[in-house]
Amino acid sequence: MLLDVDGLGVYFPYDFIYPEQYNYMLSLKSALDSKTHAVLEMPSGTGKTITLLALIVSYQLAHPDRVRKLIYCSRTVPEIEKVVEEMRRLVAYIEQQRGDGPLKFLGLALSARKNMCIHPDVAGERDGKTVDAKCRTLTASYIRSRNDGHSNCDFFNGYERLGKENPIPNGVYNLEDLRAFGQEKGWCPYFLARYSITHANIVVYSYHYLLDPKIAELVSRELAKESVVVFDEAHNIDNVCIESMSINIHRTRLAKATRNIEQLKRHIEQLKVEDASRLQAEYQRLYQGLQEQREARETDVQLANPSLPEDVLREAVPGNIRKAEHFVSFMHRFVEYLKSRLTVQHVVLDSPQAFIEHVYDEVRIERKPLRFCAERLNSLLQTLELSNLDEFSPLIVVAHFATLVSTYIKGFSLIIEPYDDRSPTISDPVLHFSCMDSSIAIRPVFERFQSVIITSGTLSPLDMYSKILNFRAGVEMSFPMSLSRTSLCPMVVARGSDQTTISSRFEVRGDVSVTRCYGSLLVELASVVPDGMVCFFVSYEYMEAMVEQWHDKGIIDKISQHKLIFIETQDAVETSIALDNYRKACENGRGAVLLSVARGKVSEGIDFDHHLGRCVIMMGIPYVYTQSRILRARLEYLRETYHIKESDFLTFDAMRHAAQCVGRAIRGKSDYGIMCFADQRYSKHDKQSKLPKWISAQMHSGLVNLSTDEAIMISRKFLREMAQPFEQKPGVSLLTKEQVKALEDARLNRDKRPRIEQDKPLH
Repeated sequence: MLLDVDGLGVYFPYDFIYPEQYNYMLSLKSALDSKTHAVLEMPSGTGKTITLLALIVSYQLAHPDRVRKLIYCSRTVPEIEKVVEEMRRLVAYIEQQRGDGPLKFLGLALSARKNMCIHPDVAGERDGKTVDAKCRTLTASYIRSRNDGHSNCDFFNGYERLGKENPIPNGVYNLEDLRAFGQEKGWCPYFLARYSITHANIVVYSYHYLLDPKIAELVSRELAKESVVVFDEAHNIDNVCIESMSINIHRTRLAKATRNIEQLKRHIEQLKVEDASRLQAEYQRLYQGLQEQREARETDVQLANPSLPEDVLREAVPGNIRKAEHFVSFMHRFVEYLKSRLTVQHVVLDSPQAFIEHVYDEVRIERKPLRFCAERLNSLLQTLELSNLDEFSPLIVVAHFATLVSTYIKGFSLIIEPYDDRSPTISDPVLHFSCMDSSIAIRPVFERFQSVIITSGTLSPLDMYSKILNFRAGVEMSFPMSLSRTSLCPMVVARGSDQTTISSRFEVRGDVSVTRCYGSLLVELASVVPDGMVCFFVSYEYMEAMVEQWHDKGIIDKISQHKLIFIETQDAVETSIALDNYRKACENGRGAVLLSVARGKVSEGIDFDHHLGRCVIMMGIPYVYTQSRILRARLEYLRETYHIKESDFLTFDAMRHAAQCVGRAIRGKSDYGIMCFADQRYSKHDKQSKLPKWISAQMHSGLVNLSTDEAIMISRKFLREMAQPFEQKPGVSLLTKEQVKALEDARLNRDKRPRIEQDKPLH
């Protein structure tokens, strides 16, 4: 249907719309109109993706000069594919409604080479790094310079010869479509997609293409400023930002870096004999500056500089690392210095400034040449024509560390640990260069693009994101879930049947009575809940200890009488097998319980819709490991820089993961499920206030601070009600076009109504 949303005609490819979708569109349009950023929380399973696409594409069609491009960032390939399919449905609907032929519109997905390559000798590889390495051996710039501009890949040559001159036709392309188009034309789909994103109307790709500076500089640098950026499922976006800017260096990595240096020495000596002019030409380029070197590196994506600003890139590389042999000697000194730092027997906490001063005092290495290490190494590997860059990844990491530590004075912490706290008798020294400020990675995105939309189903409290990402959100909204029937049953179980308080607090975690109460709760719910149940623990260690005690007490056998039991492990293959068999058990009516871990694979990327997840139990509050020195350093930084209390951030972080876990149960309006928060601490206001509105609105006082017996009684009643025949009719949780028009008219009348000045007396 064609909707009127605040004066904008919005194409929506369904016969009905949810009230929260309409309200979401209003807030989104407000952000686009004012060219500001937004934080929007929308309930799980209420059509957030199609709502975003419908509003923004309609806005593009109505105002092509205001919004030239939509950059839609998602986390995984399956999620990217879902977005593209919704886009395809929307474009087909628009074409049908307009009736004037194919829409002049291009939308496409972009992913890593391993998901797009069609070269017969490369595409069969499963490992992404292997695919990247093989691709570079065929298409690297030095290969092309030897062959009169031609690579050793026919598909890349076809793209170079014709792909740039003949843009990809209008339409919507997922990864499979791009591979098929590449096969048909004989063009490389990966480089074709990378080239096409500059003129596409919608680009769908991973977060890292914008947030990881090593990738963003090469892939996303030419995207228009008049773009809208959407970060979907962005509840963990601060962690993604921090990980993209953090580096860990172990002793084994430094040993491998030393071997890399010896290899480079041999290659340089060999090149001096065979073709010394190449080294001299590189010297001249470095004297002129690094900027021009980037022009011919479209295929050499491994080594982008992680942080250098443009003005630095225009400078000449410092003279003491300009010659190849001088730079290798410089890196050798730096690696040996790092080795000496890892011999400490106590924990060291340093700021980047203190580290730089110590480097100079010990080995007379100055800050400026360190800043150029990543680019200088990149240039050398190009000159030596070394395509297997994975072999040199240890030295590459060290070079990136050198550049980062010498570039950023604030927002980072350097921690050297001689051993892991959980195994203090085993020497395992590691240097953590950890980003404390998630705004560093995302700041260029906020500054460059006119509107950035942070959205997910679990963003509460919304103002925390504008604090930790350090930006001003013009629109912040959390939308409740409109329900024709109460199909969501969140409850807090605080006591066992014997009135023992249950909690995952460290002090009572090993208590036999608490373990028994948790086991009893799972047994009782398994006997009541049909089909599938998912039970989340706060950590793998806690889950393993709990399962072991349950086995000894016969609780596992009792659960098995009602359902099969499957367990998520830290091995991805084992977990995939467990998930497949869990689904089979639910499909054939046997029923199953999946034991999983918060912050694990199952809690983030797997949906348990309908019978696959009629009940989700969160056993305990998933606080992060609070003894981590990296976490403590970040908490101190947040307190000093953004005035965020440690307890507030820790609770916020734990509750967003708890909400993400229990949110697996509801994946649509026709779905129903029980959300069981099994920990007495969930009864407190400071925990409930940090749950999304669409969950907390359903959690009335009668569902809080329950015993196991009370929870089972409520569950029975809820499931009995849900088993009754129900037909969803327009009016409450579904709106027709006419009802949307009535809402829009009412909203406009409300906005036009004269307001009474409250400071004047009323007569």
